[in-house]
Amino acid sequence: MLARVFSCAINGLDGVVVEVEVDTGQGLPAIVIVGLPGKAVQESRDRVQMAIKNAGLVFPRKRITVNLAPASVHKEGPAYDLPIALGVLIATNQLPPHCLDDSFVVGELSLDGSVRHIRGVLPMAALAREENFRRIYVPIFDAEEAALIPGLEVIPVENLTNLFAHLAGQDAISPQQPTTFDHLPITVQTDFREIKGQEHIKRAVEVAAAGNHNMLML
Repeated sequence: MLARVFSCAINGLDGVVVEVEVDTGQGLPAIVIVGLPGKAVQESRDRVQMAIKNAGLVFPRKRITVNLAPASVHKEGPAYDLPIALGVLIATNQLPPHCLDDSFVVGELSLDGSVRHIRGVLPMAALAREENFRRIYVPIFDAEEAALIPGLEVIPVENLTNLFAHLAGQDAISPQQPTTFDHLPITVQTDFREIKGQEHIKRAVEVAAAGNHNMLML
């Protein structure tokens, strides 16, 4: 059965929806990943296989083809581990076929099945809401960051075993509570009211302030 899981590719601050398609066929057991994957994505073959086994689930002894669409977009990083693993479980009828409808999935897998922190969760969550997805599954370490995006249900994932139980309807994972800053004092020292033009500089300062970055102005 063809499985389809939605994930995301980040290029700078812009995101692109990536469809992770997984199908099984006859032939020697292997995982083939197509769709312009980078080195880290190619290496996910071994991480996914061992993570599924060590999570107490069944990895099929079949030829598995993974297509990352659109093929014109370069895919980098290990964030596709989790959607590929779930696609394998759906394609082999271990999970219901529609358990990830209206959902985004991102996350790197350890060999023991735990889910590691990834970069760029905030623009991924923003893209999910922009594309009208209802929820996003993210590593538990990144759930608070993803919850900054309003109107999106964030599911924190600790490991593949817990997520499998959640998607199979056995043991639900509680959504991450929305992140607020109401408890933090706000101090305004200055603003841009007297600065005319210089829009690109203002934008740079806003980005630096929002991300708690340093700046050097000459």
